[in-house]
Amino acid sequence: MSASLLIGPDRTGKRVAIADGVIAESAPEGTPVLACADGVISSGAVCAHTHIYSALAPYGMPAASPPPEDFLQILERVWWQLDRAIDADTLRAGARDYVAKALLAGTTTLVDHHESPNLIEGSLKILAEVCEEIGVRALLCFGATERNFGRDEARRGLAECRTIKPSPLVRGLVGLHASFTVSDETIREAGDLARDLGTALHVHVAEDFSDVADAQKRGFVGPLERLIDLGAVVPNSIFAHGVHLSPDQVRRAKELGAWFVQNPRSNEGNRVGYAKSLSASPKVALGVDGWDPDMSIEKTALSRLAAANGDAVDADARLAAGHAMVAAHFGLAETPMAPGAAGDVVLRRNGAVSDVIVAGRHVVKDGRLVTGDAAVIGDDARRAAARLWERMATL
Repeated sequence: MSASLLIGPDRTGKRVAIADGVIAESAPEGTPVLACADGVISSGAVCAHTHIYSALAPYGMPAASPPPEDFLQILERVWWQLDRAIDADTLRAGARDYVAKALLAGTTTLVDHHESPNLIEGSLKILAEVCEEIGVRALLCFGATERNFGRDEARRGLAECRTIKPSPLVRGLVGLHASFTVSDETIREAGDLARDLGTALHVHVAEDFSDVADAQKRGFVGPLERLIDLGAVVPNSIFAHGVHLSPDQVRRAKELGAWFVQNPRSNEGNRVGYAKSLSASPKVALGVDGWDPDMSIEKTALSRLAAANGDAVDADARLAAGHAMVAAHFGLAETPMAPGAAGDVVLRRNGAVSDVIVAGRHVVKDGRLVTGDAAVIGDDARRAAARLWERMATL
């Protein structure tokens, strides 16, 4: 493994040098060369919000019974049953499968929001180990909540966020599930912890109107104002969704240095609406909210839904914005492929992902994962999924 690499020239004449895992003006003498006269060099994609814990869902997850009729029922009958059933083995198998799929699709960074109420302690270590092993860049956190076991559950979730050890590939955030599942005390503690750790908050905000209604019942204008008023919003905080916010609210978050992450396919699938107000801020990145981590598919979905909703969005710019969001946490340059930026590069041949480099490490070669056997990883995931469905049935 080498953290230095010379790539190119590609068919456009472009060359990229990576030294010590970072884009550089030039690489040291003797650096390995990746020839690609028939390819096209681009930056790796950033998935700015996801849930790796949902990785096994495509492998036959049982349908909810009775079928959910609204967003809260989707949470209660699907995702909150799934996350309670996760154990260490199913988390590891699912994470390896999800990371492998991300890299093979040219996604080199995952910003994850993890939840497993019956596996809090040690869960982020498992995720960090998988990210290091397979070779993806990641921001990790545990989404603290009180929805199962009350305040003690939230304290343990926040404490788990303390356990992330920074590395060239992995950094930590402080997570809350959503405003409507936590108390004022937990929100204050999350903000204090983020400041103490020198990081940012990652939380779902106004994904569904039920989040807004809950905050208003508690005496706040909405969930965004609740987070602000309770001191939880620090610079570079990450707000997922923002579907039910006004343009003025989005602008206020931008003034506080916060990012939004739009998740078009998830919002469409959950029938919560389209986040048109996010266009009021330039600090908006693109995520998948637990769907498959192929960002080209998500970008296409954004273009389609934006057109249907009269939203003049540059999908390429929104995808590229994820680099700036992540760079702040790694101390890297914000502009992809510029000197000092992450050494995360994708090479495409005939439009298909051929090679992927993360922090200078060659993790996909000629369309094949080299940091693990993708077929074996997939088989392990299928077996783990069967065990997970059995556990769900007993909870």
